[in-house]
Amino acid sequence: MLLLCASSIYSQTNSKTEYFRHLKYNHISPYVNISGIHPIDQSTAKSTSHYIFKYDLSGRLVEVINNHYHTEKKHPLASIGVYKLEINYSEGMEIRIFFDPNGKRISNDRDVYKEVYSYNNNKVKSKLQFYNLDDEPMESNWAIAEYSWSQNEAFVIERRFNLKNEPVNVSLYFEFGVTGIQIDEDGLASAHFNLDEQLKVTNNSLGVASYRDSYDAQGNHTKYSYYDANDSLTLNQWKFAIGEKSYDKWGNNILLEQFDKKGSLTRSRPVYTNATIELSTSASFQDSSEIKTQSLGYLKALQQLDPVLMDEVLNDSLNKVTIGYNREIKKEIARATTRNQMIAFAEDWNKSNTKFPSRPNEQVTILSVYNRIASVKLVSDNWVEYLHLIKLNGKWKIVNLIWQHKDVNRYPK
Repeated sequence: MLLLCASSIYSQTNSKTEYFRHLKYNHISPYVNISGIHPIDQSTAKSTSHYIFKYDLSGRLVEVINNHYHTEKKHPLASIGVYKLEINYSEGMEIRIFFDPNGKRISNDRDVYKEVYSYNNNKVKSKLQFYNLDDEPMESNWAIAEYSWSQNEAFVIERRFNLKNEPVNVSLYFEFGVTGIQIDEDGLASAHFNLDEQLKVTNNSLGVASYRDSYDAQGNHTKYSYYDANDSLTLNQWKFAIGEKSYDKWGNNILLEQFDKKGSLTRSRPVYTNATIELSTSASFQDSSEIKTQSLGYLKALQQLDPVLMDEVLNDSLNKVTIGYNREIKKEIARATTRNQMIAFAEDWNKSNTKFPSRPNEQVTILSVYNRIASVKLVSDNWVEYLHLIKLNGKWKIVNLIWQHKDVNRYPK
């Protein structure tokens, strides 16, 4: 049974813990607070992807644990990008640091190791600065070292600077300089405007002056759209004006649709995620037949002095190994043979026709096939071999091969 109510667990110190399936989507600005959506209880969290939010006695967020397993693409502002986020507070400051599951400090999705927010006398965010592990100022992967925020009647005004104190765009791929952020009554960033130095809305070089976001009652980010300075829909650099996202009942994004300025659909694609997966059906007769043919083809290429066939059955990334012995270090090793060596062997290794019996005995057993990968056991007069095959561009080829002599007496006891 799906539980939709948030669970708040109070410890002896009255701190609070909450569980959520997802984070609220944010591609506007780090000015926006981290928040969870699709609340669940602790019991449900044990069996599904989730985030854990922990709060101090004052109700301030102090820790986020990331147990979110699903693999859909995340915007760098919409994911903490680490296993654990710790938040500490001091007078007028909020300090965020990041950890892996072993407690080691790491960088987040912005490639920074520490984020320090400053608050003004009205307890409103005014600045964000990034630091490395040595507490030295650093730039993010968008070349931003500092965000600065102020307010007027219409907007939260955002400016960004690099380490040289030079102005920086909102991101490497989107040309908005000074920006105005509209925050709705729920604390969400509903729109982002490109501003000139007089703080008037203006087009960027592509004719885009703003982009706007919509959310449904569950907090899912459902729509984003682009407008020019005349408040008319316009195309962005990816050649669409509106993006709409659909979700399943658990808040997993399952579909993205894009529309032009007239509202006509230009692109539709499913969002691939391990939240919902389609399992492979059983291998077809054609696939099974080709797997066996390709597996035997490598032996036939040696037997029949056919380098063209050898080239045909082996993938470019072939990894072929067997048991060897290094006399210098007096140690058994995994000895490799390259693809080019195998093609050369096919030219003359059996030129005397004495490497195989006149009627070779070969048995191919397909151990497993899953969609486009397969595992095979190949037993011949001389060797026992295990093969991995991969299907690329409609053709099965051998990508891995491990083998040993059939006669175990050839190896030291």
